[in-house]
Amino acid sequence: MLDLGDRPAAFNFTRDVMGRWAELRPDDPAMVWTEPSGTVIERSFAEMAIAASRAAAVLAEAGVGRGDTVLILLNREIEWWELMLGCIAIGAIASPGTTQLMAKDIAYRHRAAAARCVVASGEMAERVDTALAGEDIARLHVGGPRSGWIDYGERRAAATPIATAADTGFDEDALCYFTSGTTGQPKMTIHTHGYMLAHRITGSYWLDLKPGDLHWNLSDTGWAKAAWSSLFAPWLMGATIFVHHSPGFDPVATLDLLERMPVTTLCAPPTAYRMFVRSDLTGRRFDTLRHCVSAGEPLNPEVIDLWKAATGRDIHDGYGQTETVLLCANRVGAARQGSMGRPAPDFDLAVIDGEGNRLPADVEGDVALRIAEGHPPGLFARYRDDPQRTADTKRDGWYLTGDRAIVDADGYFWFVGRSDDVILSSGYRIGPFEVESALFEHPAVAESAVVSSPDPTRGEVVKAFVVLAAGFEPSEALVGMLQDHVKSTTAPYKYPRKIEFVTSLPKTVSGKIRRKELRDREWERGAA
Repeated sequence: MLDLGDRPAAFNFTRDVMGRWAELRPDDPAMVWTEPSGTVIERSFAEMAIAASRAAAVLAEAGVGRGDTVLILLNREIEWWELMLGCIAIGAIASPGTTQLMAKDIAYRHRAAAARCVVASGEMAERVDTALAGEDIARLHVGGPRSGWIDYGERRAAATPIATAADTGFDEDALCYFTSGTTGQPKMTIHTHGYMLAHRITGSYWLDLKPGDLHWNLSDTGWAKAAWSSLFAPWLMGATIFVHHSPGFDPVATLDLLERMPVTTLCAPPTAYRMFVRSDLTGRRFDTLRHCVSAGEPLNPEVIDLWKAATGRDIHDGYGQTETVLLCANRVGAARQGSMGRPAPDFDLAVIDGEGNRLPADVEGDVALRIAEGHPPGLFARYRDDPQRTADTKRDGWYLTGDRAIVDADGYFWFVGRSDDVILSSGYRIGPFEVESALFEHPAVAESAVVSSPDPTRGEVVKAFVVLAAGFEPSEALVGMLQDHVKSTTAPYKYPRKIEFVTSLPKTVSGKIRRKELRDREWERGAA
């Protein structure tokens, strides 16, 4: 098995990791998959390797080649893992997307990524047909026959597994994640095949995984967090992935399952832990659970204390981005609750000033990763077709994360906030521009400004300050109409949970909306 210290000219995760485990531990479980009906399916490493080879064959038969982009719009179906591995095997670029995407989002992603193929099931397939009507793109349907689509299950059953995986380069493009920014449409974050190997940092330093562990990550498959904790890191460490395929998140059902199944490590966003501690934890026993982690947004120290009081387990907060692997974390035996933890040994992470100088302890500045001496493990390659925004992430030999923090005298990082206007809500990254654009499509909206607002459960939520067009009056009914409009226009998780009608918006002399002023005012008010 390759070690992180290796930087081979060629690396293919499906071949070099899954294929290797299939040789060394063919009968050991790679995945335990469940659904609310009670069905439990176990897949060994050998079975997953074969399934990946069959998925690769289906993709190739559909016309997908090395370097082609495949949009994978699946939830937690087993096929998501098969097709992710299948893309990697043939050198295609996998671009996962959340099943909350609407037709407009799908059309944009197809156009921006020049996708050669799209994979979907159920309602998502209907949205694809709406979004891509008349487009020449291969369509793989999961879940049975569908008119105009290739039946993935049927083709997989008949497929001859590919004989050998592509000898993909360590620095060759492999993944395309769409991530929201403060302006414009979502950026296409490109990762190489080497990024997958770099998740040994995530798996060893933070998740603390090893063979025999059963690891459960609650993240949606459309987000980079799934790459972290539902795919690369666990399997690099030889652990078993636990999957619960359900239509939504139910904290009580999740806790019930955590008691019944022999899960040893849990990765959940702060929102989930907040819901857990508000549930009745009296009498619950998680006998096999030994390690809990959280990421995506800051976790309240109070939640950590309540969880430990009820379960006896700490929550180890971790920090990273769509553009990186794990950068900083609270390790077992060295946690400082409420902090981001300390940097992983592989990274020179610091807090810097505007000129790129390291700041002393307890002085707020920009969180940055040193890149002057070489490309750090797992750092993204670029924003595709966007050299300016790629360049904007760099300053004086540093990669800028876009976050603000302080470092204490012991080297622990303490999160202060975003240095831009991106909203982090329940682990979702939401750009204000996308919500403002959706609102503007409604005839009642003359203009709007979208910012974060404090929320006791989600950490922060989307709030819209709306200036109404002539002929419209503020009302609760209009609030509901605008919220429904955003839900139907873009991914529902982006809708403004709070709307305030105003007569004007604060602006600079050049006419730019001063979101920071609105955001600061909102946070000064405190959680409503």
